[in-house]
Amino acid sequence: MSNEDLIPAATVMMLRDTEAGPEVFMVVRHHEIDFASGALVFPGGKADKADFDSGLRAHCGGADAFADKELALRVASIRESFEECGILLAREKGGTDFISAEHLLSLESWRDRFNNGDATMLQFAEAEGLEFAVDALGFFAHWITPEMMPKRFDTYFYMARAPQDHIGAHDGSESVDSVWITAKQALADADAKKRTVIFPTRMNIEKFAHHDSVDDALAQCGEVVTVTPFVEKEGEKSFLRIQANAGYGDPKEDITRGL
Repeated sequence: MSNEDLIPAATVMMLRDTEAGPEVFMVVRHHEIDFASGALVFPGGKADKADFDSGLRAHCGGADAFADKELALRVASIRESFEECGILLAREKGGTDFISAEHLLSLESWRDRFNNGDATMLQFAEAEGLEFAVDALGFFAHWITPEMMPKRFDTYFYMARAPQDHIGAHDGSESVDSVWITAKQALADADAKKRTVIFPTRMNIEKFAHHDSVDDALAQCGEVVTVTPFVEKEGEKSFLRIQANAGYGDPKEDITRGL
């Protein structure tokens, strides 16, 4: 598979500050999903063709700062976070604040429409008078699925501070559970095998764990090295590795733990 066959995808680490440290909203994937089934992940998924609609530029805050692909992936991450966790990074058209929890509740039916493929973000924006807050997203990481995999994703990881009164709730379809969790707790649960955390997710949780607040994490966004994991053999064992300059230290993941 060539790089031209990569599937564009986006995910968002929705954050909030707590006394225990910054937390991230994560969902548990349905066990019948074909990728990362049963795993604890950040809300996200592949970009839809409709996310690339040029008409969306008029409904995105700060759109002029982004090229077409970047804008589409930011739109996709906002769509996926709304669809999967009920948090919507949007403002009323011409407004400066995120929509209220009361307004968000009135938009709930759109989640099912997105889940069923019955709506586009342009239709959503036009029908509800919304402007998507693409400018509120920090670009945190960029991962490309290893070459030996039959399906390869070109995944952009974004971060955002969750609107204060948006609670978050899994959709019950693609995701069957959800949690606000600190990086320390997520890693501890993975080590204790209480939760399944795939390699890219774990690496980005570990990277997030270095930050003491949401502001600190967002301030470090933007300087991103593209990561494409590779396999390195040592004797009879094979390990997933990533390049040393990517900002994740020098991890070595036993290939038997999966991607």
